[in-house]
Amino acid sequence: MRIIYGVSGEGSGHSSRAKEMVAHLLGQGHEVQIVSYDRGYESLHKLFPSHRIDGLRILSVDNRVSIPRTLAYNLQMLPAYRRSILFLRKLFDEFQPELVITDFEPMCARFAHWRKLPLVSLDNQHRMRFMEYESPAHLHRDRWITETVIRLMVPKPDVVLATTFMKGPVRNDHTFLFPPILRSEVAALVPRDGDYHLVYVTSAYDSLIYTLRQLTGERFIVYGYNREEESGNLHFRQFSTEGFLRDVAGSRSVIATAGYTLMSEAMFLQKPYLAFPMHGQFEQQLNAYCLDSLGYGMNAAAADPGTLETFFSRLPHYREALSHYADGYSNKPTAPQNRQICAKLDELLADNAARLRQFHEAARRG
Repeated sequence: MRIIYGVSGEGSGHSSRAKEMVAHLLGQGHEVQIVSYDRGYESLHKLFPSHRIDGLRILSVDNRVSIPRTLAYNLQMLPAYRRSILFLRKLFDEFQPELVITDFEPMCARFAHWRKLPLVSLDNQHRMRFMEYESPAHLHRDRWITETVIRLMVPKPDVVLATTFMKGPVRNDHTFLFPPILRSEVAALVPRDGDYHLVYVTSAYDSLIYTLRQLTGERFIVYGYNREEESGNLHFRQFSTEGFLRDVAGSRSVIATAGYTLMSEAMFLQKPYLAFPMHGQFEQQLNAYCLDSLGYGMNAAAADPGTLETFFSRLPHYREALSHYADGYSNKPTAPQNRQICAKLDELLADNAARLRQFHEAARRG
């Protein structure tokens, strides 16, 4: 089948997930064209047929979403977004896709709706829209806003394949839950307990760096500042996928924002996780809340020495809880937990996507 696969370019998680799923689809004989931007495009275009568009971005300062900067950036990008829509119109006309898969990429989702094509949503965001889950009372307003944004981004998916590391009841018969999709590179790693902690930030988080410098009895390898430099107990490293994953696998713990993909990979590798969820981003707040509830790490509100010292004192407790996370998994080139979602996708696309078309027709009638 001819498939257009839209991938959000925000962060690295969307493209990591899409890399595994597109490889599977191609292996099953489907034709796939990827549409993405920023990190998503940069990660995928050397591996698969890909097209660059301009997409929405969220900007932050010191681990806090900056609404003024985010609005200003996206408003100035409106002419570029219009050009992307015109480009997609041409791509859909020429490629003539039979269905669309979106990993939280809204433009391709809209084109699926306009062209009356079956649409599959495959991401971790939709667990917040179609799964029942607990969240702190003080975040209920942010939860409502987030669910509204998800609905606006992908209004009417015919089928939802949502990944989650904490399951709950689903709200309809077209949503299916799966374990987090694991990169094959991560599944092949052999974890070890090194003498350092891995620190990862997606943008400058200077207050955390200031605190780490005070903890002279600990050693930290830091990614996210785009430089190679030794500075006291901190070793800043330029990003490379191979080097980063090697350092995660060899770390004593992971200290980072509460991004879903890194958190899932750390759980698989049984690395205790100190999460600093980005202020103003409900999904990260939820991820950190679930992490803490599961006993796999700490949900931290402030990057102060007391928080770090408390986390380090609890490492044995976290390791014990994590020792049960990967029960039934083994380090193989193909991650076993990916098989469930791949099997469901194959089922939906079998016989010229007969099952998916049933969902699609039911949604149109509804």
